[in-house]
Amino acid sequence: MESILFQDDYIVIVDKPIDLPVHKNDFMPADADYLTKQVGELTGKSVYPVHRLDAKTSGIIALTFSRELASIFTKQFEQKTVKKAYVVICKDNPGEGCFDKQVLIKKKKKRVNASTRYKTIKSITTQISYKQIENVGLSLVMAYPETGRWHQLRQHFAFDRFDILGDTQHGDWTLNKIMTQYADVKRLLLHAHALTFNHPVSNESITVKAPIPIEFEQVLERLQDLDINFTE
Repeated sequence: MESILFQDDYIVIVDKPIDLPVHKNDFMPADADYLTKQVGELTGKSVYPVHRLDAKTSGIIALTFSRELASIFTKQFEQKTVKKAYVVICKDNPGEGCFDKQVLIKKKKKRVNASTRYKTIKSITTQISYKQIENVGLSLVMAYPETGRWHQLRQHFAFDRFDILGDTQHGDWTLNKIMTQYADVKRLLLHAHALTFNHPVSNESITVKAPIPIEFEQVLERLQDLDINFTE
């Protein structure tokens, strides 16, 4: 069950767990769980999501208690006045900078402009070797997407092989297997950590943060002390 991080008469901000879709879709069984269903049961009200968050990504997502207010709040995201901060664990050390390569929009089968600022917070060198890689590095990185494209962060980090751990679509499959086998963690290490926005009714500036999941530190601790030459 997700936890409520902020709530008033108009909006609710929750910490979404991994593997929970925001909406119901036609491919889900009738009794399947999804975010709007859970939050609706928790608050006793109908809720309307304001922005997207992939099922495999955990962390902050904003919802409103009316469809009209959701439309108003969504415009802040469209106008890029909302500040979003994500935390990831990736391969190697990207340092600090901005990813600005175009990303693929899968449904439309075209590439579009995208921008992600990032800053490495912590980096370690392991004694893990596999394929042609020796002593692979791992980094805890803050990422600040300035656009909101499909899988933007996952694609941007993967372009220069700073693969996000646990990314089974764009990432490093061997490193994912090592993480699962030796750190006992099987999830995408991408978390929506903070959201800063103007309240859609009061216009007050609000910052909400979702705690970094324990699996992030667990992966760094367990893999840092691991000395292996991994062969599949």
